[in-house]
Amino acid sequence: MDAAFTTFLSVFLSEMGDRTQILVAVLALRYHKNYAIIAGLACATLLNCALSAIFGSVIDSWISDRSVQLFAGLSYMLAGAAMLFWRRNVDPLLSWKTPAFLTAFLGLFILEFADKSQFIIAAQSARAPFWEMAAVGGFVGIMAASVPAVILRDRLARAVPLKPIRWLSGGLLLIWGFVLAT
Repeated sequence: MDAAFTTFLSVFLSEMGDRTQILVAVLALRYHKNYAIIAGLACATLLNCALSAIFGSVIDSWISDRSVQLFAGLSYMLAGAAMLFWRRNVDPLLSWKTPAFLTAFLGLFILEFADKSQFIIAAQSARAPFWEMAAVGGFVGIMAASVPAVILRDRLARAVPLKPIRWLSGGLLLIWGFVLAT
């Protein structure tokens, strides 16, 4: 249960104001089909979380405990640094002529693939006895951060101060990563 809660909290923090939130808000504005966007998000997130948790459980058997600890620390530190310093624009997928669910599923799967949350989930999975708990925690964290963006859409930026949240989340993840790595 510890792996699920830790992964939930860290992934939730890393997704605040992130590209996943922005893309689901843009897709919700474009399609006006909340259920289809949320279903696409859920399927893409479930697949990505499962893949990263399985990867983490596999690397756990290949490397030493200290290496797993360093991997976890670096994952958190890089996620924190990305929150603080690095911003890439989100492609709104306007050229995609696919239905809402398919656009959300494929677009979000691609966007989330090799994202900072996947590394956090893999690191937590490598540290935990049950990789499934890390996958569940990551899934719930991404959904908890992203579903409000579907519902709030363009009001998200006005309702929630994303920049201070990104700074606070990034700082917490950097500190957490440093503690894990030492």
